[in-house]
Amino acid sequence: MAYTQAECVIKNIIREIAQECADRGHSISETLVAFMVKAVVLDPRYEFNVDRTLTKTDVRKLITICVDRLLEPQRPSLDTIKMQVYFDMNYTSRAEFLTEHRSVLESRLAPACREITDSRARTRDELECLYRKIVSYMLLHSGLGSPTEISVVREATAALQSVFPQSELGTFLALTKKDKERQLNELSMIVTGIRLFNKNCKKGGDGVDDLPAILNEAVPATKQNVESELQATQRLIYHYTAIIERLEKSRKQCYEEDGLHDKLKEALYNVRQHEVFLRIIVTEIVTCAKQIEMLQNQLNKRMLDLNAVVKSKSAVPTAQVYPHFIALSNLWTSFQDEMVLLSVFSNLVTNLDPYLGTHSQLFPDGVIGPLLEGVVVQTDEQRLSEVSEQRIIPSDFKNREWIFPEDILTYRQPTIQYRGFCAYAFGARYGLLLRGNPNIGILKYQEKYYIFSSKEAASAFAQKPDCYISMAADQAKHSAELIQLLELHQQFSTITTYTQAASCMKPIIKYDSCMQTDTHILEPNIVKSYEWNEWELRRKAIKLANLQQKVTRYIQTNLSHMRRDNTSQVYLPKDKATQTKRDNSSNVPKPQVFYAGLRGGKTTEPTHMIKYNLTRAIDET
Repeated sequence: MAYTQAECVIKNIIREIAQECADRGHSISETLVAFMVKAVVLDPRYEFNVDRTLTKTDVRKLITICVDRLLEPQRPSLDTIKMQVYFDMNYTSRAEFLTEHRSVLESRLAPACREITDSRARTRDELECLYRKIVSYMLLHSGLGSPTEISVVREATAALQSVFPQSELGTFLALTKKDKERQLNELSMIVTGIRLFNKNCKKGGDGVDDLPAILNEAVPATKQNVESELQATQRLIYHYTAIIERLEKSRKQCYEEDGLHDKLKEALYNVRQHEVFLRIIVTEIVTCAKQIEMLQNQLNKRMLDLNAVVKSKSAVPTAQVYPHFIALSNLWTSFQDEMVLLSVFSNLVTNLDPYLGTHSQLFPDGVIGPLLEGVVVQTDEQRLSEVSEQRIIPSDFKNREWIFPEDILTYRQPTIQYRGFCAYAFGARYGLLLRGNPNIGILKYQEKYYIFSSKEAASAFAQKPDCYISMAADQAKHSAELIQLLELHQQFSTITTYTQAASCMKPIIKYDSCMQTDTHILEPNIVKSYEWNEWELRRKAIKLANLQQKVTRYIQTNLSHMRRDNTSQVYLPKDKATQTKRDNSSNVPKPQVFYAGLRGGKTTEPTHMIKYNLTRAIDET
C-alpha cells in the first residue's frame, strides 16, 4: 500500500473511532486515539500483522478494540496514557514557554500599538489623545499598574514627560512605522526603569507589586506543595511494589488467574509516571529559585549603580542613565517571566490529579491495608542502601563492558535505559519497576547502558542480555503506557511521542483567506525642487549665472581644424564557445599600416600623404 493511501486509511480509522466514542458520550482527542491505534496494533494479543494490508474485517476489529479500551471503566493504564498525553502536550522547555507567552502578549498589544503608529493627529486635541494612548500602551506593555487608576496614570505620564515631552509628538509622527514601534518599546523600557527607580527611592511606585518579595514567598510554597504530592505518590509506589512482591512469592503460579496482579501493575505504572512528572516539575521550580536569586542580586547591584550615577543631581546626561533604566526594565521583565513559569508549573501539578482517580478507587485504604499485613514496606532509598556495598567484578564477565560512576565524566553522562529502573526486574519479573543502583555497575551493551537493583540481577542480565531485553519489549507491548514511561520510543519505531503523533495526524484544512495592506506604507517625502532632466538643471544654472549678457566666441585655426573628439557606440563582443574533437591554432602577422603627412602643410601647398606598410613577414613571426 502506498504511503499516502496508508496514511489516509489511518486517518479514517482514527476519525471513526473518535466519532464512535463521541456517540457514546465521551469526547476523545485524536492524539489519544492515534496512540491507542498504534498500541493495539503493536500488542501481540490482538494478532495484527503490520507487514500486510488490513482487510475490512481487520479494520472493524481494530476499531472495536480501540473503542472498548478507550471507554473501559476503572482502568489505570488508560489514565496513565491520558496523563502522558496531557503532560506531553502542555509541558515544554522554559525558553519555549516564555517565547509563547511573549508572543501572546505582543498579539494582545498589537491593536494598541497599531492605533498609535497609524495615527495622523494634527490638531491639539488629537495630539493630547495620542499622548494619552502612548501612556496607556506603556502601562500595558510594562504590566506596572492598571491604565484605569488615576495615580498610576499620573505617575507614568510624569515619567514619560521627563524623557518624551508632548512637544516631540510631531517628530514622532514623521517617523516610519517600524521606527515608531522601536521608539515606543524603547520609551516603554525607559519609563518602566524610571518608575522602578522611583519606587526604590520611596518617591512613587503606585501599582507596582514587589515581585521579588512575592516570588520569594511563592517559590518555597509551590515547591513544598509539589514535594508533598511527590511524597504521597511515592508512598503509594512503595505500597504497590511491596504487595506485588508478596504476590510473586506466595502465589507465583496462580496470581494471574484473577486480575489483581495486573491491576496492581497498572496502578504502579500510573503512580510511577506521576512521580516522573512531579520530579520534572520540582527540577523546574528549583531552576526558578536559582534564577530569581540571580535576578535579585543583579537588581540590587543595578540600583546601587544608578544611585551612584544620579545621587542628588538635578540633571544627568541621558547617555549615562538610559542604559540603567533599560536594564532595570529587562530585569523586571525577567521577574514577570518567572512568575508566569511558576503559575504554569502549579497548574500542571493541579491538572495531573484527575488522572490518579482510578487506582485510588480500585485500591482504597480498606483494600490496601489487609494486603500489607505482615509485609515490610521499603522505600527506594532503603532498597538502594541495602545493596550499596555490592559491586560487580568486571573480570568475571567475558565480552562484557562495565563502567562505574567514578569512571564517568560529569559532562558525558550516559543515558540509562528504562529511565533508571532495573533492567532485569522489568524483564524477568513481569514488568516490576525497581530503582537501579549505578554503584553496582553499569553494563554497556550494544551502545546502551543498563543498571540493576542487585548484584544477582546484574549477573543474570549480563549472561543473557538479549533474552531479557526481548522480555522487556514484550512487557511494553502488552502495556502501551510503558513506552512513554520508560522512554522506549527508539526501540518501538512505530510508536512516536504524542506531539509527533499530533503533527502526523493533523488533518489538511483548506480555506479561503484574504489580506489587506496599507496603500502607502512609507510616509510621503516629496522634494519640490527635484528635477529629473539634466538639461533643465543646466538651463537653471545658466539662468542663475546671468550669462544672457555674455558672448561666446569660437575660432578654428589651421593647426586645430583637424583636432576634434569623436565618439562612437558599439555592441560589446559576445563570448561564444564550441566544443570540437580537436583544438588547433595558427599565428599570422598582424597587419600594421602607418600614414604620414596627414597633419597637412602650408595653405599654398597641397597635402602630401605617404602610406607605410609595417606588417611583418610570416617567417618573422
